[in-house]
Amino acid sequence: MSFKNKTAIITGAGQGIGFEIGKQLVAAGANVILNDLDPVLAAGAAKQLAANGVCMSVAGDAGSTTCIQQMVDRAVSTFGSLDMVVANAGITLFGDFFTYTPEAFYKVMEVNLGGTFFLAQAAAKQMMQQVGGGALLFMSSVTGHQAHKNLAAYGMTKAALEMLAKNLVIELSQYNINVNAIAPGATLTERTLEDKDYQRIWSGLTPMGRPATTEDIAATALFLISDKAKHITGQSIVVDGGWTCVSPSPF
Repeated sequence: MSFKNKTAIITGAGQGIGFEIGKQLVAAGANVILNDLDPVLAAGAAKQLAANGVCMSVAGDAGSTTCIQQMVDRAVSTFGSLDMVVANAGITLFGDFFTYTPEAFYKVMEVNLGGTFFLAQAAAKQMMQQVGGGALLFMSSVTGHQAHKNLAAYGMTKAALEMLAKNLVIELSQYNINVNAIAPGATLTERTLEDKDYQRIWSGLTPMGRPATTEDIAATALFLISDKAKHITGQSIVVDGGWTCVSPSPF
């Protein structure tokens, strides 16, 4: 898959899955606008990726429409087009349903749903003006398919993103814009590996015998935003080593 002379925005990409997607896109020849809330993390990640290609950082809250427009404007002013968007940014705020606060609820909605919705909107407005259209990819989760304790708010946002991908088929197909979602399962990232038992527990729970790596998720992401997947739209792909087929509880 070649991404030469194509431009991508990836949110929440200072580390983890987003960073790996950026790494693989840069290696394949894409121009990457890398976003993260943490400006130091964003700048460091972009510098690392720029050693092998073209990558620049735009730090800021991916749930903010101001930051979203800044990313789109930077892509177009610097590279002339916006061809791919990976709405990867999201937050997880665990909490018991009976004591979950409005502040936590609306923050999860703002970033996970609002950030993705308005990034898709801003990107599509640009892509619809382009001959080649573009590709949108949303980051869902297995928690949008299976219930997880203390993740009611988070899980509902992830299920909603898959419905958003379906609904936007109606709006975007005429402009040659396809839109899909990935639902990762347990994945080894800097954050999850802070739990020393994470890899052992999820290796036992996952039918394939191990949790996903960021490379597993990124490989699926690159396919879905490539020209090879141009006739795939409105779909959600679960990348979880088979966990949702059997769903053993981690609790």
